[in-house]
Amino acid sequence: MQEMMKWLDRRFNYVPPAGEFPVIVERLRGTPWRVEDRVRFVPASVLTRRAGEGWTAQEQIGHLLDIEALWAVRTGEFLRGAKELTAADMSNRKTREAGHNERSIQAIVAEFTVARQRLVSSLNHVTDPETTSFHPRLKRPMRLIDFCFFIAEHDDHHLAIVTRLLRA
Repeated sequence: MQEMMKWLDRRFNYVPPAGEFPVIVERLRGTPWRVEDRVRFVPASVLTRRAGEGWTAQEQIGHLLDIEALWAVRTGEFLRGAKELTAADMSNRKTREAGHNERSIQAIVAEFTVARQRLVSSLNHVTDPETTSFHPRLKRPMRLIDFCFFIAEHDDHHLAIVTRLLRA
C-alpha cells in the first residue's frame, strides 16, 4: 500500500481563485456527514483498535473535533484583520489527553457536527475571501480561502487515515 505523506510535510502550493470559495466552504460543510457515514456501522472495538504507535480511528476523528477550536480562532483572526494567526499546538496535547477512545463515537461526531456548523456559519458571511494573515508554521502569508482549503485538506488527510485503519 502507498505510504501516505505526513501532514507536516505538506506545503500547500495550490492557490485557489477567489471564485472557488463557496465550493471550498461546501466541502467543509460536508465533512461531518462524511465522518458519520464512515463510522456509522463500525463496532467500537474496531474504531478503538490501536495499530502501532499512532492514533486509533476514533482518536483521528476526535482530533478533528479538537482542532475545530483552533479553526474558529483563526477564522475570527482573519475576519478581524489580524496580522498573524494563532499557532497550533504541534504536540496535539488536547487529542492525546482527551480520552476519545473512552467516549462514544456518536457523541464525538455530534460535537464535531455542531462545531463545524458554527465554523461554516461564520464563513457564510465572508465578503473578501482573499483577506490575508501570516501562517506561523508555514511561515508565509495565507488568504482566508487558502486557510479554508487547508482545513478541508486536513479533514481529508485524517479521513484517509481512518479509512486505512478501518481496512486493516
